[in-house]
Amino acid sequence: MHKLVSTASLGLAAVLTLTGCGAKVVPADKNTEPQAVTVTNCGEKVTYDKRPERVVTNDVGITELMFALGLEDHMAGYVMPADKGSVDGLPYGDAYDKVKWLSKDRVTKEMALSAHADLVFAGWNYGFNENALTPDELHEAGIDTYLLTESCRNARTGTSRGIMPPLDALYTDLENLGRIFGVEERAQKLITQYKATVAEVHAKAPKDADRPSVFLYDSGQDQPFTSGRYAAPEQIISEAGGVNLLHDLKDSWTTVGWETVVKRNPDVIVINDYGSTSGEQKKDFLLSYPPLRNVSAVKHKRIYTLDYADLVESPRNPSAVERLGAYLRQVADGS
Repeated sequence: MHKLVSTASLGLAAVLTLTGCGAKVVPADKNTEPQAVTVTNCGEKVTYDKRPERVVTNDVGITELMFALGLEDHMAGYVMPADKGSVDGLPYGDAYDKVKWLSKDRVTKEMALSAHADLVFAGWNYGFNENALTPDELHEAGIDTYLLTESCRNARTGTSRGIMPPLDALYTDLENLGRIFGVEERAQKLITQYKATVAEVHAKAPKDADRPSVFLYDSGQDQPFTSGRYAAPEQIISEAGGVNLLHDLKDSWTTVGWETVVKRNPDVIVINDYGSTSGEQKKDFLLSYPPLRNVSAVKHKRIYTLDYADLVESPRNPSAVERLGAYLRQVADGS
């Protein structure tokens, strides 16, 4: 089970976990017996008394954090809508084939109980929601939780999320998961690799006034859904050499007005490709939407598409920095 060592702002309770049911355990990096591990998760000290063996994950980025660490044998299954991007060509293909796809909707308490989960790895608005499922409900049912750091609530409003730079959130979760599952060396190897990739792109990126302004377009026609400074696109854009148009918005994923986009006049628009509306359909909308016709990115058709899993906290973030960085260098060079 896990216990909150400090007073939890989210009111998480200490509870007994369910016994694992036949899951294979991935060997730890060192030949040590599993023991209680305490990590800081969303500002709270949380202790896990044993290594989880039947984890249920919600959404693609969270699931791939487990896969990147080689922890698929510790999973009872994952929950993921079918519209969250392609998994073709990923290094996790075997893991996706091996782990059960529990639902294309969202994680529920009943589903976790049916899977005999001993831990649910999700986040606020990545499976957890006050009107649907909360960590407290799982704790009362005897199931531990781990919260995605990108989704941690901050004090700006009752629902605002994000407490640190997005890539730091990725590295924090990898380090914490490494400790919880006894794979610290694997976690550190990934962190070192990812930091090196980002540093290489950053070194070549446009500087100062040459940095293009970038608007992240997720969805929405009446009002666009976009990213403030605490979601992964903020740092993906900045490390790639751009400036997030909504950098001053102290939230993660949220809605703004088109008038803000028009007034700030982005040089580039990045499309988040997922959902029932394809990336191409989103691009067609942006290019044909009358209020945007004089926006620089639209006039010059500087619209770049990234996959959903590139733009939420996931092991794909460093590659997204690399790919977007190459595009922004072309924009800065005028090509």
